[in-house]
Amino acid sequence: MGRGGHKRTKRGTAKANYWLMKSEPSAFSIQDLQRAPRQTTCWDGVRNYQARNFMRAMAVGDQIFFYHSNAEPPAIVGIAEVVREAYPDRTAFDPRDSHYDSKSTPEKPLWDMVDIRLVRIFDIPITLTQLRQDAHVKHMELLRKGSRLSVQPVRPEEWRHILTVAAKKPH
Repeated sequence: MGRGGHKRTKRGTAKANYWLMKSEPSAFSIQDLQRAPRQTTCWDGVRNYQARNFMRAMAVGDQIFFYHSNAEPPAIVGIAEVVREAYPDRTAFDPRDSHYDSKSTPEKPLWDMVDIRLVRIFDIPITLTQLRQDAHVKHMELLRKGSRLSVQPVRPEEWRHILTVAAKKPH
């Protein structure tokens, strides 16, 4: 059982896994994902070992909250899903790329990426302030003091609660 409460079986089947992935909208927004061919893209450039390991734990069909960080306001803005499991991040091999890592080679890759596809954009984003005020998600990794991971697990109960919040219509 992983940190996010996720368990895989030997046959590769699994109950649903849930994640949160952060992106600065100025670098890549959920609208950029919406405009991408087949509303699908690779999630590259992760250069933190723990975040990389979370991506390595992802399976096709896992659900992802898409979070706009360094935004006003920072917020969960929609849902994506994993459509290709972890594979070597080719940006690490390209010296011209901002994510280049000279220690990572095609023969011994250090960094991985996954492919994700848009599921939906929330009508109303769920802001960081809202999440901090919600006792149902008080233990969420996103809210942990000092947590800066760009890829992190979401517990199933947190996932369900946030979907309930997202479904509520404003008054």
